[in-house]
Amino acid sequence: MKFGEFVHAARIKKGLTLREFCRMTEIDPGNWSKTERGLQTPPKSRAVLTEVAEALGFQEDSEKFQALLDLASISFIPENLLDDSSMVEKLPVFFRTLRGEKPSRQELEELLEKVREG
Repeated sequence: MKFGEFVHAARIKKGLTLREFCRMTEIDPGNWSKTERGLQTPPKSRAVLTEVAEALGFQEDSEKFQALLDLASISFIPENLLDDSSMVEKLPVFFRTLRGEKPSRQELEELLEKVREG
């Protein structure tokens, strides 16, 4: 799932219209609509992403908050690296590892194998 799809689904589930969400986060509705549709990259700013998470009701230590950050980060990876779907599947493990969270042994082995192949 891409960042825009993830945020759009969470916003709809929360019952927020695009305009309500944008009022809460002080983001331009036209630009945010493009972000949700994948026509514009997500914000890079941790502060803005935190505001987005708060508006969606994500706690800062939750999996949904981390998924939001991970999906935002993935959107800045060059497209040719994202063509390999098995590599993309491993990115959340990679990001958790960077954050200092310990992946399972199997996740780590799968990630290492994929890096060796690449």
